[in-house]
Amino acid sequence: MTSIPRPEKISLANLPTPLRPLDRLSERLGGPRIWLKQDELTELALSGNKVRKLEFVLADALQSGADTLLTCGGVQSNHCRATALAAARLGLDCHLILRGPMERDNDGNLLLDNLAGAEITVYDGSQFVPHFDQIRDHWLAHYKSKGKVPYFIPMGASNGVGLWGYITASEELYEQTQTEGFTPEVVVCATGSGGTQAGLTLGWHLLNRRTQVQAYAVCDSAIYFQQKVLTDVAHWQQRYGSLLSGSVTGNIAKELSVHTSEEYIGPGYAQGYPALYESMTLATELEGILLDPVYTGKAFHGMIEDIKRGSYQSVKNIVFVHTGGVYGLFPQRVHFNNRARVCTWPEE
Repeated sequence: MTSIPRPEKISLANLPTPLRPLDRLSERLGGPRIWLKQDELTELALSGNKVRKLEFVLADALQSGADTLLTCGGVQSNHCRATALAAARLGLDCHLILRGPMERDNDGNLLLDNLAGAEITVYDGSQFVPHFDQIRDHWLAHYKSKGKVPYFIPMGASNGVGLWGYITASEELYEQTQTEGFTPEVVVCATGSGGTQAGLTLGWHLLNRRTQVQAYAVCDSAIYFQQKVLTDVAHWQQRYGSLLSGSVTGNIAKELSVHTSEEYIGPGYAQGYPALYESMTLATELEGILLDPVYTGKAFHGMIEDIKRGSYQSVKNIVFVHTGGVYGLFPQRVHFNNRARVCTWPEE
């Protein structure tokens, strides 16, 4: 397989990440053989899919002379935590603009943001959502006024630059599946900001036209992700047209088929529900997989339910891309059983 040309990146991730079969779960469900692509192991403290995108985005930031990174997300954002840790590793300042409400406990990702030394400002959702452009521009102007060179990373590093993370991940996964003797009919991922979904959709389109990338939304609608993926891909092709000349032709965005399920979001972003927690527990008990209730848990639950329904009846091999997010478990610990019991010795 010949890789398409790509821009420079910095090395942050431990690659390739493992691919392994989940045969006990596959047998329990009686559907296709399920494989796990363990991108939670890219590192930067289990930062998952965020690291692949940041390798390209931060290379672009450094090339622009940036000394301060600004990015945004929820209070428990995996992306913001990964950016804060990457900034610390590279000696850059970092400012996280977070969507509240502020949590009572300094827990999960927020704890790691603080440990990494990031500047953190939290805005209530009623302010963050309608006024974000003004908030972002305010802080960019603030740092420029201090003689800094700020670089803004969009939510999830989901833009034409960040797409490279999962275009290259698609190539890595393709090579691994060929070694295992199969080409997956379906590749599954969670989608929140859309960048991982867009990169995988584009990557597998460039590799072959048979593998379907099926994303499970954790927020927003299928129509939103249809538009977001195609917008990011168009941005990617526009920005890197000269680099891709001869390798990628035509209007790629018009050729893509985008598949998103919005059925398993539940009450809303970062809000769980009993069936979700049951699927997460099943994955851990059967296969030792740690999922989070914000992203991977919802996608995994959706995949399990769709297998039960027969949606993947004609599929032989399905790959679930584990995009990380384990720290999202801790703020929702109350929803999981505590099986520990206090004993005395000798026992009566």
